[in-house]
Amino acid sequence: MASHGHRTHHLHPLAWWLWALGLGTAASRTTNPLLLALLIAVAGYVVATHRTDAPWARSYTAFVKLGLAVLVIRLAFAVVLGSPVPGTHTLLTLPEVPLPDWAQGIRLGGRVTAEGVLFALYDGLRLAALLICVGAANALANPARLLKSLPGALYEAGVAVVVAMTFAPHLVADVQRLRAARRLRGRPDRGIRGLLQVGLPVLEGALERSVALAAAMDSRGYGRTAEVPARVRRTTAALTVGGLLGVCAGTYGVLTAAGGTYGLPVLLTGLAAALAGLRLGGRRSPRTRYRPDPWGVRASLVGASGAAVAVLLILCEAYDSAALHPTVVPLTAPNLPLWPAAALLVGLLPSFAVPGPPPPATSAKVPAPATPATVPAATVTAPSKEDA
Repeated sequence: MASHGHRTHHLHPLAWWLWALGLGTAASRTTNPLLLALLIAVAGYVVATHRTDAPWARSYTAFVKLGLAVLVIRLAFAVVLGSPVPGTHTLLTLPEVPLPDWAQGIRLGGRVTAEGVLFALYDGLRLAALLICVGAANALANPARLLKSLPGALYEAGVAVVVAMTFAPHLVADVQRLRAARRLRGRPDRGIRGLLQVGLPVLEGALERSVALAAAMDSRGYGRTAEVPARVRRTTAALTVGGLLGVCAGTYGVLTAAGGTYGLPVLLTGLAAALAGLRLGGRRSPRTRYRPDPWGVRASLVGASGAAVAVLLILCEAYDSAALHPTVVPLTAPNLPLWPAAALLVGLLPSFAVPGPPPPATSAKVPAPATPATVPAATVTAPSKEDA
């Protein structure tokens, strides 16, 4: 009963990924740093209120650090290699390295302008926001339960994706554990020396985990398929490949102005064909699901909130593109547009619609035994000579 009660606090993992992909789509539609900072704050708040103590939940910090590293590298490239954005406000001038004629268009050093640095900052912040959205989904969704929810036709591909996604959380946990052990032993855990001495045990643990995973997958019959007629296999392949091509062509048509007439019908037709192919392809995987995760009202709200954020940002971009893409030439301060900011706040819906994780179980305090009433000790007298 305790296990079932704990299970009721979980949400369908696909809902978290739909929510995160919606936020990522919104991040890809703007370069406004104020909107991107608001989106990062929304994702961070939801993760802070719903993250558990599971190993995969610890990877969110690693994704945030990776986003900061991407931002710093993007700024460094803009400073060292220059920027295609022309500017008149010079921040500094680096020594320029002369390059041969075949390297036209590339420079090393030279003049660094405020417009070029600001353009690189906006672009790097958008990439960092995308990474943070992926990290939020990785921290909130259980990868094993996500694999169980995939269609049978995508099981093998899903296993590969899940193994790749769980590599980062396990790597972060191993590094933290080994660094803590080295600190307890009084050994250095930072710098080049500490990194080299921690890297070998981490690699050894990854190899051992890979061997154990391969043995477990082999014992569970991974890769075995059922006998399906050749006609069904050919139909499945044609529907899946054709449907995916239709989805790609329809998406291109929707995103471009020239394909506004045929984009949506081709996208819907390709999506229907791909789903039919996946449905038929599931016959080759003789698998059953033990206690499948239900898709309830809360999962629908979470997925719909991410989709709403993406759709609203796309509409705002079509209505007022200048607010979502502030110009850097001339150099102006970005403004926070009202309606796009309100659209991003819709992403906070999971914080109110989904209950947080249960608090960690603590050992109940045993009440101290009641102090017994003080009983006067009996007086013992030494025997007299007459008694003896």
